[in-house]
Amino acid sequence: MSSQAWINLAYLTASMLFIVAFKLMTGPRTAVKGNYLGAAGMAIAILAACFEKPVMQSVAAQGAWPLVMLGLAGVIGGVIGAVMAIKYPMTGMPQMVALLNGFGGAASTLVAGAELWNATAAAKAASAPLPAWTQFAIATALTGLIGAVTFWGSLVAFGKLEELPQFKKAWTDPNRHWINLGLAVTTLLLIWGVCANPSSNLLFWLLVIVGSALGCTLTMPIGGADMPVVICLLNSYSGLAAAAAGFVIDNSVLVIAGSLVGASGLILTAIMCQAMNRSLAGVLFGGLGTTAVANADDVYAGKVKSASAEEIAMVLEGAERVVIVPGYGLAVAQAQHAVRELANALEKRGTTVEYAIHPVAGRMPGHMNVLLAEADIPYEKLREMDDINPTFPETDVAIVIGANDVVNPAARTDPKSPIAGMPILDVDKAKTVVVVKRSLSPGFAGIPNPLFAADNTLMYFADGKKAILDLTAALSK
Repeated sequence: MSSQAWINLAYLTASMLFIVAFKLMTGPRTAVKGNYLGAAGMAIAILAACFEKPVMQSVAAQGAWPLVMLGLAGVIGGVIGAVMAIKYPMTGMPQMVALLNGFGGAASTLVAGAELWNATAAAKAASAPLPAWTQFAIATALTGLIGAVTFWGSLVAFGKLEELPQFKKAWTDPNRHWINLGLAVTTLLLIWGVCANPSSNLLFWLLVIVGSALGCTLTMPIGGADMPVVICLLNSYSGLAAAAAGFVIDNSVLVIAGSLVGASGLILTAIMCQAMNRSLAGVLFGGLGTTAVANADDVYAGKVKSASAEEIAMVLEGAERVVIVPGYGLAVAQAQHAVRELANALEKRGTTVEYAIHPVAGRMPGHMNVLLAEADIPYEKLREMDDINPTFPETDVAIVIGANDVVNPAARTDPKSPIAGMPILDVDKAKTVVVVKRSLSPGFAGIPNPLFAADNTLMYFADGKKAILDLTAALSK
């Protein structure tokens, strides 16, 4: 069997591992194994790529130096990735995912640019310009555009998720749609130019620059509450860029892996849009948090009831069923282990404890599931929104920890609210609601929450972790 046949077999093996990994990562019990299989598939693909003909030709011409450079780049990238994974807190995972999406797009763009440079140099040496409208030309143009949009869009998403001052406020210029339209038309013209004249490196890099601007202007107007959808979409873009890069360098495993990521990202984007009752066009061209909102003083004035740990413990002592609703504030406070201790204390008293999970709680899909899994909370106790909502009227106490927009009844009752129509957890229908928050500050959508002023709500103002520890201590007295 020829060496290329062995390389193709390795690519096929890697592709199969990627597909199995995606399947395993759909469930929390098998996700770790899926990650290991995906990493193994990537290792096989990288090793096989080192034996491709262009690499072997470089080794024959320059000695082992090209392989040394590949190994060095792999070590540097591995160290950076490991440090990021270890150092970034759970609350920073959405930001990290946004950055990784962006790096994927940037890598694809650089691969396409390098291949175009080599191809034009070879064509110039042979006095034969590159032919127009070939797979190479089309794929190069698309890779440059999608990769640039992904990279800069992801950087803007990172800034919004990190709440950097210059990114906190959505860009609401009334002419933004015309600006985006102008940039989009320019990219189409440049794509045509690259495909018609692939020997021009200048046109390619102009396309990358305009695509970079488009990535920024598409992402800047999007409000914070829509960021889970944007992360999914950017993830899809990074996969599509990788798939297009696979066509540029004629690498089958890159096409397959990129297609898997692109398709899964689009599916997840659709799921997130459905969970928020939003259209993708509404996310891209509208944005939550960009319209006028109710005055907080009108919503809260004289209606908020604060309670102490001892008072809430007395309520919990008589509860037969308690539902805990985790949110981003729980992640910030790293209170997942304290929540597990509170649940254990309640269950010792015979109380049934469950966890209500909203699809977009936190700042990325599955954020709360991963957070609670850290504390070894049984997955069977995590109930999805559609499953648990009908049971809230029979719930004695609902404890909301750091959640805001996903429990805001204005989505159900106020047609003028920016989140009107968004499916929420119906915690306001529980007999008693305990909300643990530092203050009455709004959530990512930037709007007040009438739940905090409801007759059946008790506000417990404190850091999430300290509040739950104090509540557990009061319950154990």
